[in-house]
Amino acid sequence: MKKIIQIITNPRPSNSLYHIVLLGFRVLLSVEMIYAHGLKKLGIGVAEAEQVPNPLHFPEAINNALAVSANILFPILVILGIFTRLAVLPILALTLTGYFVLHFHDAPLVKDTPFMYSLSYLVILFLGAGRYSLDHYLFKKFSR
Repeated sequence: MKKIIQIITNPRPSNSLYHIVLLGFRVLLSVEMIYAHGLKKLGIGVAEAEQVPNPLHFPEAINNALAVSANILFPILVILGIFTRLAVLPILALTLTGYFVLHFHDAPLVKDTPFMYSLSYLVILFLGAGRYSLDHYLFKKFSR
């Protein structure tokens, strides 16, 4: 119990704990993005595929491809930790568009979802994938 209290109250977590938490954060966040938003766009788990809003008036096929890839493909790359910072950019484009364009005038309870996703993926953008990622191993291999 004393050890747990020391871990929780320590202002500087150990290096390995930091990387474990970063791994858990990016994996759980991206799994939630895929499960809660991505699969619905493909019609998995619902009676009918979700209509993708098109606030920027792209051609429908391009808009759907961007939405599906930002909700499924790029979160998978974040989970694996490969090209993580680049993979976060399309996700941020989608979530920030949802916040600033699609839901800007909505009630706070409606627009809090794209806001929280944007904030969370911004953390990953700035911190990177951490030690437990393919990015780390690729960078280590090619920096030698």
